[in-house]
Amino acid sequence: MKKMKYIVLSLVGACALTMVSCTDLEEEVYSDIPLDKFFQTERDVLMNAGRAYTKLQRFPEEQRLWSLIENSSDEMVIPGRDDGLWWEQGRWDELHTHRFNSSNKILRQSYEYVFEGISACNEVIYETEESEITFEGKDRIVSEIKILRALFYYWAIDNWGNVPFTIDFTDKELPEQKDRKFIFSFIEQEILDHVDNLQDQPTAAHYGRVTQGMAWTLLAKLYLNAEEWIGESKYEQAVDACNKVIALNAYSIEDDYFTNFKVKNENSRENIFVIVNHSVYTKDRLYWYTLTLNDASRATFGFKGEMWDGFVLEPEFFNKYAENDLRRNSFLFGQQYDMNGNPIYFIEENDTVWFEYTPTIGNYRARKKWEGARCCKYEYQKDLEYYVTDMENDFVLFRYADVLYTKLEALWRLGRAGEMLNDPELQKIRTRAGMPPYQASDITAEELLDEFGREFAWEARRRQDQIRFGVWGNTWWNKPASGPTAKLFPLPQTALSANSKLRQNPGY
Repeated sequence: MKKMKYIVLSLVGACALTMVSCTDLEEEVYSDIPLDKFFQTERDVLMNAGRAYTKLQRFPEEQRLWSLIENSSDEMVIPGRDDGLWWEQGRWDELHTHRFNSSNKILRQSYEYVFEGISACNEVIYETEESEITFEGKDRIVSEIKILRALFYYWAIDNWGNVPFTIDFTDKELPEQKDRKFIFSFIEQEILDHVDNLQDQPTAAHYGRVTQGMAWTLLAKLYLNAEEWIGESKYEQAVDACNKVIALNAYSIEDDYFTNFKVKNENSRENIFVIVNHSVYTKDRLYWYTLTLNDASRATFGFKGEMWDGFVLEPEFFNKYAENDLRRNSFLFGQQYDMNGNPIYFIEENDTVWFEYTPTIGNYRARKKWEGARCCKYEYQKDLEYYVTDMENDFVLFRYADVLYTKLEALWRLGRAGEMLNDPELQKIRTRAGMPPYQASDITAEELLDEFGREFAWEARRRQDQIRFGVWGNTWWNKPASGPTAKLFPLPQTALSANSKLRQNPGY
């Protein structure tokens, strides 16, 4: 393991935010220890602050926010298999066809993920501010966690609109429900108030932590969605926030697109904010190889154990890639080969059947084991076995390509896209994929939306983009038209039952 990764793994768990190594990254609960007994040194404060970061780690799990966002978009689908598996009482079908309901398990667990994150941030902020321990950088820790909390609230208003709001850990009352505009303003002000306290340049010590680059990127994405979320155009502000990231001169577009997603992707110059993973210490977090691949792919990657063969690329989305677009290799399709380059086959009724993943799917309720392109965007490491080891790739939440494309879209909406088209870093996003740089005549709403899909496939951005470009309610593969209420998910019934101050979103 590289030194940088080792440092960061100390950060995310019990040795959070320190440079001291540790081998146990499971969250440790300190709530029963009096503050004056626990917070006795600077290290104690730093360790405790890391507990908020651990709440990020469940984001890319099978039944958390990432899968909710992706499966409700046109990027991913989880059809029923011909052996009856993966239908699961239709819960995945409800999401993909936009028949959202407040009792859906994935929706409930995604909501809980967001608000558990907010609660953890509130607790850490309170404990840190209450601690009498003083040291250089203590204010930075508080600012980091406040902007981390802003990220969780950003996810909350993006997906649920009007949500319960509290920033006081000591408040025992049921939180009031606030509208999107109120929380939008809160997020904006939190970032503006605290961004200058943050680390400006990415370093090993701050890897996986909130930095100025992360904060300005979050603000840019907030502004990009302002017209949809609060009815106010803030595209000029989005451009300004992107320029703040660019001015840091800390990030650049990698020569190889897939450098950002390698097993050891901590050295990417493009990734701005990641969720740190480890194959053992952050267990049951990133196990996409199990979710997407068929057992036959064990011969390709040397995996152990059973593949679950569920998450596949929606067939129509595959067609958005040109044949020479290198980003299409984010997915496995066609004849599959073992580690020695031999074609994989299986015997069926005494016949040899060559194993290939077909991008098409014949029957939505009875998908065959070779149907559907499979994700391989994140590099797979050998010898993985679910329940034993997880993927070690750090999950990318924000990267520099997102900043440049956010700026491009904002300028385009202002009628000024031409100002940016000659930017060599912008052009590199296309040329590294084997595609020509954009000319002014290329920039249309349809092309931008398709390009964002190709560049950020399975990175939990697609739902936002489809809503912002006005196609969320359209029909697509196996999805009927959906009304405007489907832009927001319903609040889970469990949340409504627990808090009488909450009101369900319209249409549910």
